[in-house]
Amino acid sequence: MKNIVILISGGGSNMAAIVKTAQQEQWERAYGVRIAAVVSNKADAKGLVFAREHGIATAVLDHKTFESREAFDAALAQAIDQYQPALVVLAGFMRILTPGFVEHYAGRLINIHPSLLPAFTGLHTHQRAIDAGCKFAGVTVHQVTAELDVGPILDQAVVPVLPDDTAQTLAARVLTQEHIIYPRAVRNLVRAL
Repeated sequence: MKNIVILISGGGSNMAAIVKTAQQEQWERAYGVRIAAVVSNKADAKGLVFAREHGIATAVLDHKTFESREAFDAALAQAIDQYQPALVVLAGFMRILTPGFVEHYAGRLINIHPSLLPAFTGLHTHQRAIDAGCKFAGVTVHQVTAELDVGPILDQAVVPVLPDDTAQTLAARVLTQEHIIYPRAVRNLVRAL
């Protein structure tokens, strides 16, 4: 059995979309892959409740209790490595990871970003797209590299920017697409594991 570990910091809607797809499509039986654990840097992350309700192991490592980013990432890698992951999926994990962590999981660490990369790396992507006058925005699933939001693109979805859009309305439409393409990208990767 090949394991997936998902990292979250909040509600975990993308994690939930992946879990539901994995269950509906029976990834364990079809591909020999299971979602082994959900790990969060926040004890109150609502996504942990969903994971537990679906029989998935959970763990919490509060980044605030570590003296450095490197110390946190080392402990995080230790927690993840207990599950011998074939794939580590960032699903709203709101931490910039150290180069050592990224290198440790090179080729098996993916993320989702709410823009059509390479446009609008970093934060506030929806407002930045509106402010730039973009006619289209979207979402990208990519491999994680040491440089923020520039890894190889695995999947994308386009969403129109409407004349009356706010950052919130655009974000809601993009999120709908996130829930479609992230499970699809993970499925495509697990088929090759």
